[in-house]
Amino acid sequence: MKNYRKTSHSVYDLKYHFVWVTKYRKPVLFGNVGTRLRDLIREICKSMDIEIIKGHVSKDHVHLFVSIPPYHSVSQVIGRIKGKTSRKLLSENRQLAKKFWGRHLWARGYFVASSGNVTDEVIAQYYIELQNVAERARDDDFTVESY
Repeated sequence: MKNYRKTSHSVYDLKYHFVWVTKYRKPVLFGNVGTRLRDLIREICKSMDIEIIKGHVSKDHVHLFVSIPPYHSVSQVIGRIKGKTSRKLLSENRQLAKKFWGRHLWARGYFVASSGNVTDEVIAQYYIELQNVAERARDDDFTVESY
């Protein structure tokens, strides 16, 4: 229970692993640019109440493992991070802006995978299949509890 986070109306443990790459996989995320990117990601996550569990900035891509509140969608989070970091980095660094004409630092798309404390099998068996086994109507893999 100590890993759970709380909002005023929910208790949650929603963790996601994100990976996104620079446009054309250009290796530009090192030195001052990499450090500035890390700082910007931290600011954005803090403003959205997102906890950074781990992160890594490579020369051409970023890994981010985060805990996201349930009122944010995955696409909203990655859109905000990619959008704001791109705009800030390109406006602050002329050399970077020359390499990425068209004002796009990041390639389209991203990778995301959810993570949790239990496996899919445990959820399927314990939390769904074993709930009030004695009295329920069964219809394939979706059950309805009967009184």
